[in-house]
Amino acid sequence: MMTYPNIDPALLTLGPVTVYWYGMTYLIGFFGGWWLGRIRVGKPGMVWGANQVDDIVFYIVLGVVLGGRVGYILFYDFATFLVNPLSFFKVWEGGMSFHGGLLGVLLAMWYFAHKEGRTFFDATDFIAPLVTIGLGAGRIGNFINAELWGRVTDLPWGMRVPCHVAEGLCARLGLPMNAQHSLPVHPNQLYEAFLEGVVLFLILWIYSAKPRPKMAVSGLFLVCYGLFRFAVEFVRLPDQHIGYIAFGWVTMGQLLSLPMILFGSLLLYLAYIPKNSH
Repeated sequence: MMTYPNIDPALLTLGPVTVYWYGMTYLIGFFGGWWLGRIRVGKPGMVWGANQVDDIVFYIVLGVVLGGRVGYILFYDFATFLVNPLSFFKVWEGGMSFHGGLLGVLLAMWYFAHKEGRTFFDATDFIAPLVTIGLGAGRIGNFINAELWGRVTDLPWGMRVPCHVAEGLCARLGLPMNAQHSLPVHPNQLYEAFLEGVVLFLILWIYSAKPRPKMAVSGLFLVCYGLFRFAVEFVRLPDQHIGYIAFGWVTMGQLLSLPMILFGSLLLYLAYIPKNSH
């Protein structure tokens, strides 16, 4: 078994200002997406210019931060928000919902595409491969923050996490808070970093390297991400204040992933089937 390295969430402190690893992962995601977008400019089938890439990343930042935070509050932590509305602004403590961030990005892309005289799917097909860098980096941030752990496991890569590091983990595993280490659990964050940040990037980057029907890249992103997230939820501990939604195993993450899989499948159908039927 492995032992969690107990990484300090603070990267560095400069006087009254503290820079956190979690915030840095977002910067890596935004910069990485911008860099990949610039690489794609000028490729066959691309309708965006370099300046538009700069603008589109700005709108993505707004969509991710605002949508991700609003989504987390609504889906996972609304009770805390009602007690302390200022908790909405404590993004350095974690608490960002991918599904909320996705909705925020979709709204931002709709507005940006409308402003530029493009279609909504012109925008989403272009950015779909780019956001995977941020997804993977964000999961690394979750690992550094010692949050979103998986269930108990006896696999050799199971990770023992000190109770004082992962708040609430030992209580959920039925261990006393003074236990030196908890039971070994799945490093769920690293699974998601690999699937969402590496595998999903390779699938979308290679697939979108050639011209594809409109909506196809967006649909493939939704299907693959939804399937990856749904699968990993089987080994992830549900949020303590929510628990399992149904049947003793269905989680909120799985519930929110199903519409993505279904809608992504519909987009792929609309992108390919009608054209092949004529």
